[in-house]
Amino acid sequence: MGVTAPKTLDAPVDPPRIFGPAYRTATIGILLVATLIAFEGMSVGVVMPQVSKDLHAEALYGISFSAFLIASLFANVVSGLWSDRRGYTVPFLVGVLLFVAGMGLAGAAFSKEMFIVARAVQGLGAGTTIVALFVMIARVYPAEVRPRVFAGLSAAWVVPAMVGPAIAGFVGDRFGWEWVFYGIIPLVVPALVMLVPALNRKPTEEAAPSTGPRSRPGLMALAATCAAVGAGALLYGIQAYTDGSGLIGVAGVAALGYGLLIGVAGLAALGYGLYRLLPPHALRFGRGLPTTVMMRGLFSAAFFGVNAYIPLALQEVKDFDATTAGIALTTGALGWSTGSYLQSRRDALPHKRIRLGAFCVMIGVLLTMLSVLPGITGWVAVPAWIIAGFGMGLGMTTVSVTALKQSPLNEQGANSAALSVTDMLGSALTIGVGGALVNMIGHAPEQIATGFIVISCLMAAIALAATLLSARTAT
Repeated sequence: MGVTAPKTLDAPVDPPRIFGPAYRTATIGILLVATLIAFEGMSVGVVMPQVSKDLHAEALYGISFSAFLIASLFANVVSGLWSDRRGYTVPFLVGVLLFVAGMGLAGAAFSKEMFIVARAVQGLGAGTTIVALFVMIARVYPAEVRPRVFAGLSAAWVVPAMVGPAIAGFVGDRFGWEWVFYGIIPLVVPALVMLVPALNRKPTEEAAPSTGPRSRPGLMALAATCAAVGAGALLYGIQAYTDGSGLIGVAGVAALGYGLLIGVAGLAALGYGLYRLLPPHALRFGRGLPTTVMMRGLFSAAFFGVNAYIPLALQEVKDFDATTAGIALTTGALGWSTGSYLQSRRDALPHKRIRLGAFCVMIGVLLTMLSVLPGITGWVAVPAWIIAGFGMGLGMTTVSVTALKQSPLNEQGANSAALSVTDMLGSALTIGVGGALVNMIGHAPEQIATGFIVISCLMAAIALAATLLSARTAT
């Protein structure tokens, strides 16, 4: 009797392969969307110095990133609930369409306010898509192949990482930064075409409805709103009294008090939101899933808190053009892909891989700081960011796989949302704080260099904390 493709996922005749007949369409569709988001992530940072200058928004450099991330935070929760209760198909498609609409708005922006709104729309789309993507991976693929799927997601960043920053810099220098945003929009067409059959695929396992506190739509919507608004208010409070002059703004003590009041209110709202959105004991780093979820935020905070300011530092301090400054971001993504691939092939305990990843991020951040020092070439950022990217690929991917493994089937959406909440929040807060520091210290080249050093030291401290706490991810 002839042997045909096995009908069950655990048949010994043909072990599951992510590009095998059973999963090929889903895998290609997922990777196409990941590539679309990767192009945005790798391109926008390169042209942000140009956007800030053209829209007279130098003091809002960090806010333009944080608007994207805070909106993503809110969308993460909605998408997680939606995916757990109704499936991942509709939130995935809605997220992609919102993301593309935000790209169009950003390209058409004629003021800093419009650009920030556009970035928020992009964030809503990206946040919705990412969580639905995680749930799709958890429901479609068996547990033994999920590390390879996440490695594939990181590999999907390779081409955008290699050509995205260079193309964005070239397009920004030759045609204007607007076309960097417009140029990404056509990529959605092949992605959606491939996703139509992939999104119709039936899950490998059916989840019973969740009855936990994070399954209540009204409560979770309130918590998500508190977290997003609280994060925004906290960042506003931090930046309210900085004006880029190297001193506290002209309103002096009054502005400081006003900013402090708004910041404290935002911190309280954020604390309530996170208490409801994250697994129990996460805020005190309880062993197992709670720390695993929090670890994602620490990784993102340390890495992206520096990553957002590398193009600014290299262009303003070392006189790199936009195309050349993008090379450091490119190498970081290549290191990320390598680390992610290795985590799918090694048998080391997950918490040890997470620890090594956090340590590499810390070393990479400290080495990158050297790139703005007098007498040292800015090109030192390239090998430094390869090391940091390697740590992210090794650690972040292991965190994602571990969290899904530690999650009950009917809480995969909620915990995927929690992962994304800490991810987005970590990035948003550190990028926003970095922007406030740059504004406070000043925008002259030597002042930007000082600000970059201060930011790097703070982010290295966060990576050190992740290194020390990694053992608590083990159950």
